[in-house]
Amino acid sequence: MKNLGVIGGLGPIATAYFLELVIKMTEASCDQEHLDMIIYNYPSIPDRTSYILGKSEKNPLDKMVEVGIKLHNENVNFIAIPCITAHYFYADLQKQIQTPIINMVKETAKYLRQHNVKRVGIMATDGTIQSKLFQKEIEALGMEAIIPSKEKQVLVMDVIYNEVKANKPVDMHKFESVKEYLQENGAEVIILGCTELSLIKRDEEVGPGFIDAMEVLAMRSVSLCDLPVKHEFDNLITV
Repeated sequence: MKNLGVIGGLGPIATAYFLELVIKMTEASCDQEHLDMIIYNYPSIPDRTSYILGKSEKNPLDKMVEVGIKLHNENVNFIAIPCITAHYFYADLQKQIQTPIINMVKETAKYLRQHNVKRVGIMATDGTIQSKLFQKEIEALGMEAIIPSKEKQVLVMDVIYNEVKANKPVDMHKFESVKEYLQENGAEVIILGCTELSLIKRDEEVGPGFIDAMEVLAMRSVSLCDLPVKHEFDNLITV
């Protein structure tokens, strides 16, 4: 059996949920049929969005590389990073870490293309939106990317940082407002493109037409490590 390394703590609750998803998605009848994982939980890694936007000089790359090398030395077969904004550093990480890193942004775009989606809405951090992480991958596969207006993006950031990351109740009116904007502008499916938003899908009814990028990462982590994925996860787009 292959095994998985996880660069975690970005943030901590999202990492815990990623572990839960991997377990839930695996077709297993006993403990021994589940995936072996080594998880390094480092919430001390500097904030990715603040660095990308130039609001902080603390570069998270060095610490992520350090953790990735530790995992490589533990002989993991693949590495997962349950933080989408961290994928801004993907190319630099992969250059310095010899173990293959699963790219959840690319995998999500590929999944949508395989399901014949043409217009894709994106809910994500300012860092992810402004660096065009999802837009580049979506457009490279011939799909159209739709992002929130400036006013709606403020609501997304408020939900992510001031509610989910702060462990406070989520104001679903803000979430619904962004959802309606993206759908009115033609989004067939909306990517939950931040692992904090994954927690909203876990706890709330978000409705049809959403795909959680962290579910894609969990699914690919299981399948790449040669374990079967439960059939209930054959379609990750909500209906």
